[in-house]
Amino acid sequence: MVMQAHIIELNNISYSYGSTQALSHVSMNVSQGVFGLLGPNGAGKTTLMKILMGFLKASAGHGTILGHTLSEDPRLFRQHIGYMPESDCLIPYTDAVNLTAYTGALAGMPWHEAIKRAHEVLYYVGLEDSRYRMVNTYSTGMKQRLKLATALVHDPKLLFLDEPTSGMDPSSRGEMLTLIKDIAKKAQMNIILSSHILADIEATCQQVYIMNRGELVTEKTVGEKALAIDARYRVRLQGDLDSIPDVMQSHLIPAEHAGHFQLKLDHSFDKNTFFKCLQDQGIQLREFIPKTETLANTFEAAIGENHEH
Repeated sequence: MVMQAHIIELNNISYSYGSTQALSHVSMNVSQGVFGLLGPNGAGKTTLMKILMGFLKASAGHGTILGHTLSEDPRLFRQHIGYMPESDCLIPYTDAVNLTAYTGALAGMPWHEAIKRAHEVLYYVGLEDSRYRMVNTYSTGMKQRLKLATALVHDPKLLFLDEPTSGMDPSSRGEMLTLIKDIAKKAQMNIILSSHILADIEATCQQVYIMNRGELVTEKTVGEKALAIDARYRVRLQGDLDSIPDVMQSHLIPAEHAGHFQLKLDHSFDKNTFFKCLQDQGIQLREFIPKTETLANTFEAAIGENHEH
């Protein structure tokens, strides 16, 4: 076992389904906490999760998870992982208690302990009154809760959630997201949440990795509103704009309307330098508005750039 500073470290992971490239040179370092994989359907999120759990072997690259290399026997680390798949994985004509206990036993728990724990997690996810019903009679929202229970029963160190709100109505979806936040807070469990729903990522995750067409496009801290070093502003200038000095040219991007620009500031060209340049040229600053960098426009920009390439 190799001790690592990160719970997941990946270096140039690639994978193909025949002639279809599902993942291409994916590298990332994931620390403890709640992290999101965000991207459209077919972006490679589920394939990446299956590689991390040892269900698929990468065709190129290497990595570690929970201190184990991905080339090791996956049984060495899989017992410490909980997995809630997007697909319907429930065994029909089985009640929720026995199904949840069965998944605990598969993870190595003694049966009596697995049964006890099954009752606890089913109560936690809100299925205590339905725990003896056959799972094939469950609604979509109840099935999602049950899948979460089976992923939690053995108290894993790392929880993978693949589209956990899939098919749920707005009320049930909100309850599921609240459960995920509660698990992260009270159990202090590491969580990787895969979704194509931006709002689910914003509601639950600290950091997000944006994927598209098998590539890791960018990463971003959720809730990060403005760029600390590379600040951007919407500005409106009035005066002889042809006299704008060369030192400002690379920092001003013309907008749709005359006199409107996007201003990019950094350590070499800060606000004071910008204001002095305007004063020296007799140009009036009529509008100076910080441009916030939200997860939504980061996602739109990243996906758009990736499609162009």
